[in-house]
Amino acid sequence: MTLSDPAETFRQEARELLEQLESNLLDLEQNPGNSDLINSTFRALHTVKGSGAMFGFTAVAEFVHEFETAFDRVRKGETEATPALIGIALDAKDHIHRLIESPQAGAAGGEAILSALRVIVGGGEGAAPVVASMAPAEAGPVEVGRWRLTFYLPSDALVYGTNPLLLLDELAEIGPSTITALTDRIPDLDVIEAETPYVGWQVDITAPDPTSAIDDVFLFLRDGMELTLEPLADAAAEEPAPVEQPQAAPVAEAPAAAPQAPKKPAEKSEAPERAATSSLRVPAERLDELMDRVGELVIAQARLSQIAAQSSDLNLKAVAEELERLSSGLRDTTMGIRMVPIGSLFSRFRRLVHDLSHDLGKPIEFITAGEDTELDKTMIERLADPLVHLIRNAVDHGLESGERRLATGKPEKGTVRLSAVYSGAEVAISVTDDGAGLDAARIRAKAEENGLITPETKLTDAELYHLIFAPGFSTAKEVTSLSGRGVGMDVVKRTIDGLRGTIDLTSRPGEGTTLTLRLPLTLAIIDGMLVRVGDGRYTIPLAAVEECVELPEGIQAAARGRNFLDIRGALVPYLRLREVFGTREPAEPHQKVVIVSSTEGRVGLVVDQIIGNNQTVIKQLSKLHSDIKSFSGATILGDGSVALILDTAHLVAAGQGYVDRNLGRAA
Repeated sequence: MTLSDPAETFRQEARELLEQLESNLLDLEQNPGNSDLINSTFRALHTVKGSGAMFGFTAVAEFVHEFETAFDRVRKGETEATPALIGIALDAKDHIHRLIESPQAGAAGGEAILSALRVIVGGGEGAAPVVASMAPAEAGPVEVGRWRLTFYLPSDALVYGTNPLLLLDELAEIGPSTITALTDRIPDLDVIEAETPYVGWQVDITAPDPTSAIDDVFLFLRDGMELTLEPLADAAAEEPAPVEQPQAAPVAEAPAAAPQAPKKPAEKSEAPERAATSSLRVPAERLDELMDRVGELVIAQARLSQIAAQSSDLNLKAVAEELERLSSGLRDTTMGIRMVPIGSLFSRFRRLVHDLSHDLGKPIEFITAGEDTELDKTMIERLADPLVHLIRNAVDHGLESGERRLATGKPEKGTVRLSAVYSGAEVAISVTDDGAGLDAARIRAKAEENGLITPETKLTDAELYHLIFAPGFSTAKEVTSLSGRGVGMDVVKRTIDGLRGTIDLTSRPGEGTTLTLRLPLTLAIIDGMLVRVGDGRYTIPLAAVEECVELPEGIQAAARGRNFLDIRGALVPYLRLREVFGTREPAEPHQKVVIVSSTEGRVGLVVDQIIGNNQTVIKQLSKLHSDIKSFSGATILGDGSVALILDTAHLVAAGQGYVDRNLGRAA
């Protein structure tokens, strides 16, 4: 499979179009009179049909044709975008997806969808197929006129596979036509470019107002081309003259002399060229390979910098500094390429909530926030399944029925909110519902029944809630197509653990539940602060570092078992990493405190020495070390030694636990 495979190219483009189509349909359901949405939906269908036919997906083109016609009627105000039409259009979108991904699977189910469409649009059981009718067949008495169409294709039309002859055939279908080639722009032979369409066309058409039909023919070319359409008197229609006066500006330009008129078309044609080259489709595997190479370059650069630091050769130092600057820029650029707005993931769940709302009979408002938050593409791909499980759980288990909500004084429509926000070196993704909240007593009873805990086990509500992530755990009374097997939350836990993330869960009876996934921004390279504790070196993610201070002398004696620093009037707990890691070497006389933060608060990490900042290529720990929560990975330093990367979120949580214990003891 390569991008040079036309079928695969079509599939990739079709996936994006279908996503856009689904989004438009869901928006249209909320705002059925929005002409922009109707036009966008029509264009998406038209593009899928046209591209499908071009790439040999005939079944797709034939299936989409009737839907395209139906939405053309909506566009013309002949019918309405009813919920029934949108519902069947969503089913059609799924069927189109199946036809594209598995053409060999056949068109099973397609006829039933088309029959339903005919009933909805035609208004009855035996409604005839919805057939496109550009010709004025049964439209009643229509005034037929003569029109002169003059057009020049965009300069890149041939490059992108446009066949002018097919366009002329489509124009001829509008009505009886006389076609004349305009050769006034053909330059001298020595400057002709084979892929540039120099020839223009004049088409005299006899038909009712053909504006709409012509727009459809040039739907994908219109922005970058020159086109004029004007009514003709009968006498004028007989003349073979290529250009009329109103067309003088775009058409009557000389090929070489070019005063002002030629400049306008030239300026127009630059815009689509820039747009066409502003993005490039690249296989994800190549990005992964590029990231690996950049990681190796960063390690080599760190080694060179270390050698240069130990050398008195000024030229070597200059080269090392220049290489560091270049590698840093290359790293940022490469990582920027891999960052994807999380909105591309959020948009998938609108359909999920829409379908669940209909299936369960629960009116639901789905709110998203923070769609611009960017995350590594690998992370985005792996988050899809966990979020599906969380949203299904929120809708199925969290939200009550409309009747029950009204009985408890809540609005009938429940709310599911999906949001993302930066939090230090992490991104926090939350799924919140305003449902009934978790039932701690029921969770405990089920956990005891499953042998996860004993009746004597004492757990806080927060600890109890986390039992729902145990494999096979479910409080559902019956297994349904949505839930009840206790698999979903286990999948969530495993996936988030694999991404070096954490899960927070809060719930209030009667008010709802919030599940927050905390994930690192990237799995590849970070800026880190290298510190020393004893004879070991460790890296702290720089994004989590707030400030560094010196540990006051004599603080140990005054602490009386309580490790707190007074940072400009605020008490901040601190952890001595020497104690955490069991370091036996004598401590430095002037220790430093690195203040790190997460959404849970701040904590100070006491180290022996702050060595400096460095680019850190994250290497995953082996499975043998996966249970060590204090570290999120390792990195290779310039001298070839290994430094462990501290998991600041875990350390902050440990620090907050320390605060809670001491405050509880003090109380």
